[in-house]
Amino acid sequence: MAKVIDPAAAKGYVAAPHPSNDQRVAALHSYGILDTPRDAEYDAVVELIARICDVPFAVINFIDEDRQWFKAEVGLGTRELPLDESICAHAILLDDFMEIEDTLNDDRLCGNPLCVSGPNLRFYAGALLKTAEGMPLGTLCVLDQKPRVLTDLQRDAVKVMAAQVMRQMELALALRREELLRLEVDHRVKNSLQSVSAMARIQSRMLTDEAARDALQLMQQRVEIIAALHTALYKTNAGERINISAYLASVADLIRGTLHPNQELALSTGCNKATITSQEAGALGLIVAELTANSQKHGFADGRAGKMTLDLSTAEDGELVLTYTDDGLGSAAPKSESSTGMGMSVIDMLSEQLGGVFSADITEAGYQGTLRFRAVV
Repeated sequence: MAKVIDPAAAKGYVAAPHPSNDQRVAALHSYGILDTPRDAEYDAVVELIARICDVPFAVINFIDEDRQWFKAEVGLGTRELPLDESICAHAILLDDFMEIEDTLNDDRLCGNPLCVSGPNLRFYAGALLKTAEGMPLGTLCVLDQKPRVLTDLQRDAVKVMAAQVMRQMELALALRREELLRLEVDHRVKNSLQSVSAMARIQSRMLTDEAARDALQLMQQRVEIIAALHTALYKTNAGERINISAYLASVADLIRGTLHPNQELALSTGCNKATITSQEAGALGLIVAELTANSQKHGFADGRAGKMTLDLSTAEDGELVLTYTDDGLGSAAPKSESSTGMGMSVIDMLSEQLGGVFSADITEAGYQGTLRFRAVV
């Protein structure tokens, strides 16, 4: 025989706060899941567990400081409830699992408005969603409008699916922390490169030896290029492999910002699906930066207007071919500087890192460099 309780007295059956409620709520907030949009993966969990348990209601819910919030639900049609109406607030005070055959025969729930009036919840079973440290955040629960008992299989299914929900939350938390760490590393790298560049700029202004000043200014330029390439590589945010065409477009945009007003850089790519690793992308970007820096220093040393072009194509043997040209001084530029300088040594070294081969041809019409290497398509 169900207990008869006046619905107006329901607030006398509110769950007590968890003994470590402050730490528990802080742990819940650290997952960043509250007030997020519905998610198909979580929705699939409640839909499946409702079918397995043959119930009209299933919920993934979290007990916040003053409310019960639903990440996913079937049957209830709401995203949150006041804490004084929460059944799951009782469940988080227990270990692992709570099953109530008839809520109206349970001292904790027989006065709950959800049980004594609409939607008339008479059955409850929930498995805790808890952290590795044992802090309960909420439950995966199933409910019915008639008294009943789960089978062993159904009970195990609720527990297993609750564990899956927590694993999904832990993965999302780990990814978010990794992203925050990546942002911090990016910030530190950019600050460090900016500091080196500023020191080089200050020192170059203090030097009276022209050769030393030029060498320091060249170093400063390369540091700034590396900083720009770091930003381009970071912005791709593509994980382990990076689309070459998209990456070269970002690099070209950054380099255009360093050119004189009477110079231009054109880019064309014909292999939009090719990818490389982040390390290979860094080497490729530096090669392009060195080539354009050499053109500015040597090919257009007399301040003339000029055009640089980059073309990425695929050879018959499957290799990628990056062709760089400029219409600068070409063979009129000092050979010791344009063909055997430090810039060309850097390009050769970076080409080896790519497992590729670089060749150059300097004519009266200008400069042409060709890099052949392999990538994943």
